Amino acid sequence: MMIRTLAALGLSIASIAYPALAADPKPGDKPTTPAVKPPEKPKPKAYTTIEEAGPDYAFQGEYGEAEAGKAPFGVQVISLGEGKFRAVAYPGGLPGAGWSGEKASKVALDGKLEAIAPLTLSGKGGVTATIASGASLSLKTDKGETVELKKIERKSPTLGAPAPAGAIVLFDGKSLDNWQGGKLDPRGFLAVQGGGEPKTKQKFTDFTLHVEFVSPFMPTAGGQGRGNSGVYLQNRYEVQVLDSFALEGVDNECGGIYKNAAPKVNMCLPPLVWQTYEIDFTAAKWEGDKKVKNAVVSVRHNGVMIHEGLEIKNPTGGSEKEAPGPGFIKFQDHGNPVFYRNVWIIEKK
Repeated sequence: MMIRTLAALGLSIASIAYPALAADPKPGDKPTTPAVKPPEKPKPKAYTTIEEAGPDYAFQGEYGEAEAGKAPFGVQVISLGEGKFRAVAYPGGLPGAGWSGEKASKVALDGKLEAIAPLTLSGKGGVTATIASGASLSLKTDKGETVELKKIERKSPTLGAPAPAGAIVLFDGKSLDNWQGGKLDPRGFLAVQGGGEPKTKQKFTDFTLHVEFVSPFMPTAGGQGRGNSGVYLQNRYEVQVLDSFALEGVDNECGGIYKNAAPKVNMCLPPLVWQTYEIDFTAAKWEGDKKVKNAVVSVRHNGVMIHEGLEIKNPTGGSEKEAPGPGFIKFQDHGNPVFYRNVWIIEKK
């Protein structure tokens, strides 16, 4: 057999391609490893109807009495997804219906729904809450007493309030003629997601505004990612919209004047429940380009006064700067499917 040399084939060692080899490490070099991109967390699911919300939603909600003084306790139960729950027990009744507002008096409880057993939540001092079917709750207090509470569905007393004479109907469920942006949901709602942030075509100075809104059910989300939107007054000052049911009630939660003031009481109802704002707004006063008086706002959330005669010292970040003259009403699109309906405004002359 004839063996041909490289030279006979017209080849040299230099002409043969070899895979690229890493350079020899130098003294002091740190070993390197290929960068591995961490897997992306799945986006929290947002449910917009009770029918699709799943079995956990039946346990979430309020237990007690709607009227102050009718029950020794009120309990709010929050779904955290995958059968996990958190509850808050309020001595005296629910927020706005008996509870004193003293945060130190609240009791937090946690638990998980098992396959067969009822949902049991436990807190400090031996306090427990047991929910067998979602229709009633049995609360054992730190004194060993047992209180039976029924599940209730509170509704705002101004839900569905018709626009009075002289009001401007901004949204009646049929048309977006008064808006720039936004999307008309087939159910007759104004959707903030997917149509660009809706803001009114008309600008306003001093007014009273009625707004109805509903937050999605997002059990695995948290913080600012849970049903986030906002009502912007003059496109400058935000009244926060968020699913902050049973949370602390701070300035970046539902009812808060963002970065300015927390609500006096957290009146947020559970997700998928329609809620109301009545907002009385007086614009800032100016002498030329100098502000001489802050804007003033009063807000009722689900019929309860949560801000009264509050001076708004600063505009909300991401909004228009404070300036003389009127401004738009805007609903913020924060990436969550929040809906609005029955929006009307009365201009104050």
